[in-house]
Amino acid sequence: MKSDRPNEPPLPEPLGYLLTWRTHGSWLPGDQRGWVRKAGGNQAPDEQRHRAAARAMNAEEVRLNSQQRIIAEQAIRDHCQFRNWQLFAVNCRSNHVHAVVSADLHPKEVLRQLKAWATRRLNEADSPQDAWWAEKGSIRYLNSEAALEGGIVYVRDAQDRK
Repeated sequence: MKSDRPNEPPLPEPLGYLLTWRTHGSWLPGDQRGWVRKAGGNQAPDEQRHRAAARAMNAEEVRLNSQQRIIAEQAIRDHCQFRNWQLFAVNCRSNHVHAVVSADLHPKEVLRQLKAWATRRLNEADSPQDAWWAEKGSIRYLNSEAALEGGIVYVRDAQDRK
């Protein structure tokens, strides 16, 4: 893997990825919790931007019920098994999903495929929607055993903490 850090030693190949994606409309730009701008980092809440983003939505905000969460998690498990990817942990919440996966593809493609398969299974089991998920997601490289274990524990055990 080519390094984006030419003056630093290369990182080891990742042992896995912590992938996170949100449901459609559940965290818009300007949100009161803050938000992230691509290439701009963390941003402060901005009520005007939030209202504009809400007006621009092409579908209602999605909140997954318990059955939909089970369907999405099983779709992720099934797809990882089909692709021979190692799924270390998955946790589907009402407004976001976390998965720790090791795969032989770029993590953006892994994220895209997991979202697509979860969408397919949700549409088969429920009333089809154009948008179950937000457009993008978060990718964290887990480059050490400690990072991998930390990602697994976070996904498995830390989701109900406030």
